Amino acid sequence: MTYDCTKIYKLVGNRIAYYRKQKNMTQEQLAEKVGISTSYLSKIEAQNCNKSFSLAIICQIANVLDIDIKDFFDDMDSQ
Repeated sequence: MTYDCTKIYKLVGNRIAYYRKQKNMTQEQLAEKVGISTSYLSKIEAQNCNKSFSLAIICQIANVLDIDIKDFFDDMDSQ
């Protein structure tokens, strides 16, 4: 199986934005709790995201949003 990293970044970024909004959090609030800049989070969530991000950042975001990290990747094959 071959993965397109750009598509994965976009999918994960979209899901981060979705779950953040479900928790009624702003980008500023989430970024502060994760310990990253708002501009970095906004690049991760952008529709044309091409910003790479680490698994550590994804773990921290999942922890703050109180979701299972796999929720960022579920149904990836259907994308």
